[in-house]
Amino acid sequence: MAIKSISHKGLRQLFELGQSAKVGASMKRAAIDIMDHLDAITSLQDCVGVRHFHQLSGARKGVYAMHVTGNHRITFKWDGEHVYRVNLEDYH
Repeated sequence: MAIKSISHKGLRQLFELGQSAKVGASMKRAAIDIMDHLDAITSLQDCVGVRHFHQLSGARKGVYAMHVTGNHRITFKWDGEHVYRVNLEDYH
């Protein structure tokens, strides 16, 4: 299991229970797919080419993002072994 912590309460519920009223219906399928993918990775290379994966820059360097829908991204940190601080953000 690569995911060690999920900051966003709705994402945590969605990941653990398969449902959450705190994540919009239009985002649920993509969010589940991304979290399932992140839970299975063994390196960041496993994310290249998946859902517009990219590293953030500036003050957010070290944080990675994947496209959910519209302006919404799932962001996370990677310590070389685990995914942590998984969050759902509208950062544009």
